[in-house]
Amino acid sequence: MSTHDSELRIGMIGYSFMGAAHSQAWRTVNRVYDLPARVRMAKICGRDAAKVAEAADRLGWDAHTTDWRALVTSDDIDVVDICTPGDSHAEIALAALAAGKHVICEKPLANTVDEARAMTAAAATAAAAGVRSMCGFNYRRVPAVALMRQLVAEGRLGTIRHVRATYLQDWIVDPQFPLVWRLEKDKAGSGALGDIGAHIIDLTQYVTGQRITGVSAVTETFVKERPLPGASSGLAAEVDGTATATGTVTVDDAAIFLARLDDGALATYEATRFATGRKNALRVEINGSLGSVVFDLERLNELEFYDATRPTAEQGFARILVTEAEHPYMAAWWPPGHIIGYEHSFTHEMRDFVEAVATGVDPTPSFADALQVQLVLDAVTRSAESGSQWTDVEPALAALAV
Repeated sequence: MSTHDSELRIGMIGYSFMGAAHSQAWRTVNRVYDLPARVRMAKICGRDAAKVAEAADRLGWDAHTTDWRALVTSDDIDVVDICTPGDSHAEIALAALAAGKHVICEKPLANTVDEARAMTAAAATAAAAGVRSMCGFNYRRVPAVALMRQLVAEGRLGTIRHVRATYLQDWIVDPQFPLVWRLEKDKAGSGALGDIGAHIIDLTQYVTGQRITGVSAVTETFVKERPLPGASSGLAAEVDGTATATGTVTVDDAAIFLARLDDGALATYEATRFATGRKNALRVEINGSLGSVVFDLERLNELEFYDATRPTAEQGFARILVTEAEHPYMAAWWPPGHIIGYEHSFTHEMRDFVEAVATGVDPTPSFADALQVQLVLDAVTRSAESGSQWTDVEPALAALAV
């Protein structure tokens, strides 16, 4: 591996589920890929002094702090990585961009369209001064998804007619599961819709190259009161055994919607955390005039491809094992057939981000791309509140002009 003089000093805010995933990627990226800059895990930030100190030691950070405002203005930080709940994304990102720091922010970009709009405008201003920003939709970086996009872009599926996307989990099926922050609207923005629905919205738009223009939606909250939590971390939590108090769930448990895409395709989306037995079941199928392609996250090294241009006697869904060196991202990893996992998508994400920042290119998905996803989430919410009335998605450029 080459040695580079350029260094990017990373400051990360948040140390739970996403913080651990991002830390693993920052630790790994320069050991796997030969990049034009090296990263240094300079400082991690969290609200609890003892817990963030432990996280710094466990995850491999040089230093730790409880003051995010000091971190984003520090002279020894080049990149701010935001892994906090959605209610703090906008404040942190705006401060970091104003301080001239490159920013990578977890999805969804914000809790509201207004926040996402402000972040996108700030990112555009910062980009003019060479400051880069990106939203962390990591599933774009799964090699099979990148290959899926490539097949569509090359015209192998012909005209896209149908998109089917589901993201099914079951981690809150138990009504005694406590009221963690992901179930509170003021912290999370929305429930299954924003948490996992945002992923399939971005993924399908990315793969097809088409934007969702209108939706008809229903949402439901199945368990409306939950026990107040004791300790919690990421997607895990425990109930305080001495407490009898409950709190109100203020987000959706499930969201289902129909959609039209801007080049004529019809689409269906389902996001739920009440699909009993489904742990992290993201599945996307795209049907075109010349073929179909299917991706299943629980089999993330595989892609199913149907080529309708082949002789009828040879047609059928073919299983592609996406582990060859010529497949996206895979040349740096193992010999063909040696599979990779969920965590690798974050390493690929950081690879693309570091390469873009170091070479002066705007990375993707941009804050503007993430604003577009936010506008879809907003249209879904408004449609559900109106009794599933058809609701147009506001164009992102129009949103910025407001």
